[in-house]
Amino acid sequence: MPARLGRARDAMGELAELEEWVAVIDACIEPIATRPVDVTDPDWRRKMQEGPRPLDEAGIRPEAEAALRDVLSRYEEGDEAVRSALRALLERCHSFCWATVLPLEPTPEGFRQRLLEMSVEDQGRDTRDMMVALNDLCGQARDAGVDIRQLLLNVAELSSDVDKYGMGSTRDILVRAAGRDPVGLW
Repeated sequence: MPARLGRARDAMGELAELEEWVAVIDACIEPIATRPVDVTDPDWRRKMQEGPRPLDEAGIRPEAEAALRDVLSRYEEGDEAVRSALRALLERCHSFCWATVLPLEPTPEGFRQRLLEMSVEDQGRDTRDMMVALNDLCGQARDAGVDIRQLLLNVAELSSDVDKYGMGSTRDILVRAAGRDPVGLW
């Protein structure tokens, strides 16, 4: 067997293990993510804010954050087939995406990491939510003195060019944000 074929099989096996790991974490978080919220309770927002974070409540923060770091690393280093597989994985694992976000470090690498999260989540279930989060991230980068423009363009190259919801592809949205002055969507 050629060495390249062997490496490709190893990579696919490792990707399958990561998919299983993320799916297990997703299953652990799902009851928390889908638990009804009584919005008629006047204190519902306070209770949500003061309650334990979902990953802490499930007792899986270290595992979930490690899995997300692995997803981001493979996403950044992989070819388009790997990136597409990881996008599909996170599309299936809604609860994992909802609960698992790495802490933002106000550095170029920290902002790049957050952009990679947005890229692999590929607009999630609603492009508008992604756009609001991206615009906020661009504002945070400005406040931190980080020029995010080139980071947006670099991550756009890794992003999907599929227009999932009629508002542009993730790649298009990142490029659009990079093209504005100041950087952002509005």
